Amino acid sequence: MDENLIAGMLASTLRVSTPLILCALAGLLAERSGVVDIGLEGKMLFAAFAAGAVGALTGSTALALLAAMGVAVLLSSLHGLACVSHRGDQVVSGVAINIIAAGMTVVLGIALFAQGGQTPQLPGSVRLGPVLASLADTVQGLPWVGVLLADGLLRHNALVYAALAGVPAIWWLLFKTRFGLRLRAVGENPHMVDAAGVSVTQLRYTALGLNGMLCGLAGAYLVLGQSAMFSSNMTAGRGFMALAALIFGRWHPVRALAACLLFGFLDAFAIRMQGIKLPAVMGGGEVPVQLIQALPYLMTVLLLAGFVGRAIAPKALGKPYVKER
Repeated sequence: MDENLIAGMLASTLRVSTPLILCALAGLLAERSGVVDIGLEGKMLFAAFAAGAVGALTGSTALALLAAMGVAVLLSSLHGLACVSHRGDQVVSGVAINIIAAGMTVVLGIALFAQGGQTPQLPGSVRLGPVLASLADTVQGLPWVGVLLADGLLRHNALVYAALAGVPAIWWLLFKTRFGLRLRAVGENPHMVDAAGVSVTQLRYTALGLNGMLCGLAGAYLVLGQSAMFSSNMTAGRGFMALAALIFGRWHPVRALAACLLFGFLDAFAIRMQGIKLPAVMGGGEVPVQLIQALPYLMTVLLLAGFVGRAIAPKALGKPYVKER
């Protein structure tokens, strides 16, 4: 197989998987603490709008990233206020966040820029560029692996590497620290955690704060690393795919990473398949674009149908905690 094709598929898979990985890690932290997070899609969408709007207005990458994370943390805190403090229905709260984000981003976009809900295209100075380009140029000429390393692994922006580095970081946080032990415990038996003198509410709000930061980075990546502008509904179900990857990965960061890479590969493969001709025995012509675009979502449904019954969620997931008196 052509090494350029392999390098291109690897690069596309990593680029497409990055927001899924960040969003899946965000959901992992929330759900390990016992809080269902259906609102990943809405938080990522609003963060993307914040990054696009602030980047267009200020011309600053740093401010765009901070705005994206700030908006997502605010929405996570709103989710916590409804579900943790007031013991509301966690699924309803998450759906409400998705609906609010879908509507408010368009309304604010029209009010600020009068471009049909879109933001202006960001200049190259605001977008995230490759951070290892010089190293990629150095290894480009190596035999056998030069093209694979340079074009497949080394020409990505910082958020791609941050997402990949976040997987072992979250694994270490959850399974090798006292905080992680308490976080996992509060998702399994919050009464035991409370009896040990640890605040269930504080742990869940901390998890939701980290959740918001990761969702903010995922949304910012869509604008600063991929599309160069915000457009309505640009997340296109990625939050739900990340949630599916989280369930498929059984609430474990490494297995969730594998699921996100699989979904990313399917998405990249679908893009490559556009324009492919059918064999003559099948009538010729091009493969329908709609069918190709639906492949990642069909695979999401098939994987969940096959594995969701086997995945054991944290025992306190979705259950409001009522402090015993």
